[in-house]
Amino acid sequence: MPVLDFLRLNPTDSIVILTGAGISQESGLDTFRCAGGIWSKVDLEDVATPRGFARNPDLVHRFYNDRRRGLLDPAIQPNAAHAALAALERGWRGSVTLVTQNIDDLHERAGSAGPIHMHGELLKAVCQRCHAVSDCRDDLSVHDLCLSCGRKGGLRPDVVWFGEMPYHMDRIQAALEDCDLFLSIGTSGHVYPAAGFVAEAGANGAVTVELNLDPSEGVSRFDRAIQGPATALVPALVAELLAL
Repeated sequence: MPVLDFLRLNPTDSIVILTGAGISQESGLDTFRCAGGIWSKVDLEDVATPRGFARNPDLVHRFYNDRRRGLLDPAIQPNAAHAALAALERGWRGSVTLVTQNIDDLHERAGSAGPIHMHGELLKAVCQRCHAVSDCRDDLSVHDLCLSCGRKGGLRPDVVWFGEMPYHMDRIQAALEDCDLFLSIGTSGHVYPAAGFVAEAGANGAVTVELNLDPSEGVSRFDRAIQGPATALVPALVAELLAL
């Protein structure tokens, strides 16, 4: 059955897409909240909070260094869902705003232009002293010097931790207020403010669609929800949109 058989959409309408860990899981990256996910193996308070970093920066650096090396493994590549979203950006006549909760760079590698990383980026570091952001593809440690201010010990992964404000919320809110179609792909529906985007988009008149392997916690808020792998559902949906 076509994904958009119930939807009247013009090819110049605005689309906002939210992606979560489920889309990258099919490329071989671990999710956080599913059975056997990252938070079942480590305490998030230790590695994903400002308090944890202040208490044991070496532990936090080891955790993110391992994840960075995993992301840079040649076996980890964008999948068909990433590629389809990049094709939608190129082919859709209206605006397409891609917002991701993921800290990997798979959207960029697939060809997406400037996805909004609301939770930061694993391949960047930020200095807590001068707030400069720099590319980072190697291990970080407390001994590293900031290339901008020259001070030691202030570098951390440029990742939004629990208790911190997500990035680019003004841009995201503006896009949600203006969108005609809101797509949520591979998200758990547990983490706010992203879990509330569907309600905001719907309140502004957008049609809302969830594509997920399993129903999210907020599935009842969507106009339509379809279960299945992102690598199958997303290319099919994009093909329908680009045929309008």
